[in-house]
This record gives sequence, structure tokens and C-alpha cells, in this order.
Amino acid sequence: MSASALMSLGVRAMSANYAALQATGHNISNANTEGYSRQSVVLETNGGQFTGAGFFGKGVNVATVQREHSDFLTREASTTKAIAAADEARSSQLQQLEKVFPLGEDGIGYAATSMFNALVDVANKPADTSARQVVLARAGEFATRVKTAGEQLDTLQQGVTEELKASITQVNMLAGRVAELNQKIAAVKGSGQSHNDLLDQRDQTISEISRYVQVTTMEAGDGSMSVFIGGGQKLVLGNQATRLVAVADAYDPSRLQLGVNDSGAVREMPQELVTGGSIAGLLRFQNDDLVSARNQLGQIAAAVAGSVNRQQALGLDGSQPPASGAPLLTVGAPQVLPASSNTGGATVSISVSNPTELQASDYELVRDPALPAGSYTLTRLSDGNSQTVTDGAIVDGFQISIGATAPAANDRFLLQPVSAASRNATLALENTRGLAAASPVAATFDVDNIGTASVAALSATAVNAAAAPLTATITFTNDSGAYNWELRDASNALVRSGTGTWSAGQAIRSDAWAPATPAQRYDWSLDLSGVPRSGDVLTVGNTPFPASDNGNAKAMMALRDAGLVGQSTLPSGTVVPGASVTDAYANMLAEVGVRVQGAQLSAKQSAAIADQADANLSAKVGVNLDEEAARLIQFQQSYQAAAK
Repeated sequence: MSASALMSLGVRAMSANYAALQATGHNISNANTEGYSRQSVVLETNGGQFTGAGFFGKGVNVATVQREHSDFLTREASTTKAIAAADEARSSQLQQLEKVFPLGEDGIGYAATSMFNALVDVANKPADTSARQVVLARAGEFATRVKTAGEQLDTLQQGVTEELKASITQVNMLAGRVAELNQKIAAVKGSGQSHNDLLDQRDQTISEISRYVQVTTMEAGDGSMSVFIGGGQKLVLGNQATRLVAVADAYDPSRLQLGVNDSGAVREMPQELVTGGSIAGLLRFQNDDLVSARNQLGQIAAAVAGSVNRQQALGLDGSQPPASGAPLLTVGAPQVLPASSNTGGATVSISVSNPTELQASDYELVRDPALPAGSYTLTRLSDGNSQTVTDGAIVDGFQISIGATAPAANDRFLLQPVSAASRNATLALENTRGLAAASPVAATFDVDNIGTASVAALSATAVNAAAAPLTATITFTNDSGAYNWELRDASNALVRSGTGTWSAGQAIRSDAWAPATPAQRYDWSLDLSGVPRSGDVLTVGNTPFPASDNGNAKAMMALRDAGLVGQSTLPSGTVVPGASVTDAYANMLAEVGVRVQGAQLSAKQSAAIADQADANLSAKVGVNLDEEAARLIQFQQSYQAAAK
């Protein structure tokens, strides 16, 4: 072998080891660079030269510089990171939501109970101005807490809106970066070699996108990487990036949804397709958790205010002459939001018919063209229950009214009976004389009665404003509770009469006498304690001294323990009682707490899985400084040997 051949072997060996040293130094330099993949020089023999004595090797060549990479581990790390980011974003928001509803004496349930308890002093001393003032103060505190909670929910919504905008901006920036890297990578692909550092940068950028929205990837023949979101919606295709946009909600412009601007056409992405990343967590919190909390708060506010105001209207205030009680509390009115895609000019409105039957839900009203004219599909969004309704239908405590112009086919409306109730909650009554403590009706017992019956409770149940006041006389005809009743006018002329039967625990109600035309000024309900005997007589008529009467104050006190919130009627006609205001608030706290705990557990588990996936990827592609130091010595010695 000639000296030149030996020199060639040494030069090639020096060159190969120099390349290996360079790659090792590059690895050591980037050991702490996020997203960097370890690189190594691939060597190959230079072939052999035939001689009569056989083939003699001609040294070594540098084939390429390859990076350690695993498509599977990279995808797994990206996917788990997206899920962890979604869980963390939702958990963080829910922890803020939990602070809106404090426990104990700072809670809304406690404030409502305090308001009802303050009526005890009014019942004991109906004319006491200071006792009446305490009731107004407690009612004002309840309204303030409801309003404050509603404002805090609005603040949370604003925070979600701003965070969504910032996240979408960041995704668009990163997607543009991927498109630029695709172009550079494709440009060098024709050389037959890969630009390892650019590939690392692209993988790292795609991983960053996964923090905001879950992606899937597909590599093209030219080396570019296509990125998709939402089950197939392109985000990056070659060197072109599709812009994500924040789309105003179809019903409520204050809420944002995720959309794409594809060649100038803006389309909203269904929430169910956005399955990972912080954007998915924010959307779930906004569209599910926050809506549920707002409706539960509104349900309590509307039920309490509606029930108290209704009982106020059934009593007499302290003015001279006494008048029916004015509203004590004011809450936000029910609202209807038409969809932005509606083509017709129809208007829809709703009004509360029974506050105790209001449910913690929004409803969607759709003009389904498959239904007869004048019929609509109403879906309760909290549970998906649907039914067909018409104009004037009463559902879950509210009445639906369709305007003169009928909705066009497929027009949609979002009905919110309670969502806005917490907004503008305030004390509507400022004058202590306006508190309606007196009942408009009173009962008297004949002095000759021999039974033990007395009044346990007596309150008005309805007002017939156009009717004249009537006096009811009830005469028991036996010891088993049978009685005759008569209604007489101011001149003592008989208006109506009939019979009935009383039993222990059952109220005597004037509306059960079912007059053909309402005749009495007030309908009322009378509960007796003790037992009447045959011949006993009692009379129910107008309260003779309203200033000292406490009948309506007692009726308002009874609302504290009554099932005011969420009463419902099953299809069978069975009435399911509602919850008291304290129980309703406790139930809301429990539901929020369960959501928080569930979200925290999910965030903890998904973070652990993401960390493990990242560790698996790092073990495969990361730089180990101990290994690199050993290789550095190896290649140095090889270089020195080749040089000699």
C-alpha cells in the first residue's frame, strides 16, 4: 500500500472524528435547550480497493448527521400536554368561581335566613318602626350579596374572554412560525439531508401550540408538516397557516367561541371538537360551569324575590289608609336572546308566572319547519329535555309570548328565565311603612263555641281586585269536621253558600269553594289548631285593625322554611317540592365544590401523565452530559490516533 493511501485513510478518519466531535459539542452546547434532540454522526465505510491480495479498506465516510427522534413519543407528549393544559385551565377558573360563593355568615343563604328571621320582631310588634327597619336592612343585605356575586361572575366571564383572545393570538403566531419552518425544511429537503435543528424547532413549536389547542400532524413528502385541529380542520398546510378567530357567541356577544378564518370565510368550531389545550378548558368553563353557576344563583334570587314580593302584595302595609304591599326586592328580568343567524323579524318574550317553579337552566326555542305553524321546539339545555310548545305556553314557571310576526323556519332563541336575575338585584322598598305586615283577612270565633279550635295560621292567597269584600261564616255541623259556609256582602245579603269537611292538618281554603265568578275580595287559607265541635262558628272577614295585625308577617316568616326554589311537576302530575333557600344555596355550594374537586383531580392526573410522557421523550431524545463526555474523550482519542 502506498504512502498516499495511508495518508488518505488518516485524513478520512480525522475528518470523521472531527465531525463526531463537532456533533458532540453541539449536543453539549444545547443540553439545556428546550425541544432539542440529541444528534449523532452516522459513519460508513468508504468501500474497498481490490488487489491480488484481496480488498483493502479505503477508510471511513460521514454518511449523515441524524437526530434521535420518535414520532410516537412526540405525539404522545403533545397530546398529553394538551389534555393537561385543558384540565389546568378549567381547574384554575373553577377555583376562582368557588370564591364567589362564601360559606357561613358571609353566604347568600345566611343573608336570606336573616331577612326572614328579622320578621319575628315585626310579627311581635307590627307597628314598631325599628323592627321594620331591621327587615329592610336584612333584605338590602341579601340583595347586595346576590348582586355582588353576579358582578363577580361577570368579572370571571371578562377574564375568560380576554384569556381566549390572548390564547388565539398566540396560536396564530405559532402556526405562522410552523409554516415558515415548513418552507425552510422543504427547501433543504432536496439536498437529500434533513435540517435537524429546524426539525427540532418545528416540533417544539407544535408542542407549544398543544398548550392552547390539541393538534394532530401529518408529514408530507417534501418534509413539511401539516397541522390539524378540531377533528380535521387544517391549521397549517405546507407554508400556509389558517387563522383562528374569536367568534362572538350566536346568542350572547359577551361570550366568545373558537372559530377559523378560512379564505375569508369565518366559521365557528363546535365546542365538542375542541378537546384539548387551555382554550378547550376555558370554553368548557365558560359554556358549562359558569352558565350553571349563574343560573343557580339566578334561580335562588328570582325564587326568593318573587315569593317575598308575592306575599307582600297579599298583605296590607302601614300607610293610612292601608294599601297592598309594594315589591320588597327587585332582580333582573327574564330575557330572550335571538340567534345572530335568524332570518325573520319575530320577537319572543318571557315572563315569570310562578317563581317557585323556575329551574336553573337556559332554554332554546326553535321554529322547526317540520312542526305545524305556530308550534315550536323548546329544549331545556341543562338536561336536554325537549317538548313542543305554542304561544302562551307556561313551562317551568315562566310563560312564552310570541310577537305578531312569526319566526322564520329554523330561527332560534335563547330563553333565560333566571340567568340575569342576579344583575341589578336591589332593595326596592325604602319606607318602613311599606312593609306589609298585616293580613287583609282575620278570623273570629263565636264566644259560645265549645270546641278547642283556634287560628294556627291565616293568610291571603290571592287578590281579586275588582271584587267587593265579603265575609265568610263557617258553621261546624258535627264533631267530625263537617261544616256549612256562607259568603255575605256588606249588607249581609247571601252571595254564595256550600258545605265542606275539615280534618286535622288540612287548611280550609276559600278558593276551594270554586265560585263561578270570583266574588270575595281576597282568597285565603286558614289552618286550625285544636278541634272544633258541632255548632261552633267562626267568621273570616276584613281585618278590623290592620295597624296591629301580624298575619302577613307570619306568612312571610313561613317562607324561610318553605320549598321556594326549584319546585317541579312530573309528567304524571306529581309535584316535587322545591328546596328552602338555605338548602338551595347549600346544594349550589356542593355542586360547585364537586366540580372543583373533580377538576383538581383531573388536572393532577393529567399533569402526571404529561410529565411521564415528557420524561419518556426526554429519555429517548434528550442529551445526557455523562454520555456526551465519554463520547468526547472517545472521539478525541480517535482523532489523535488518526493524526499519528
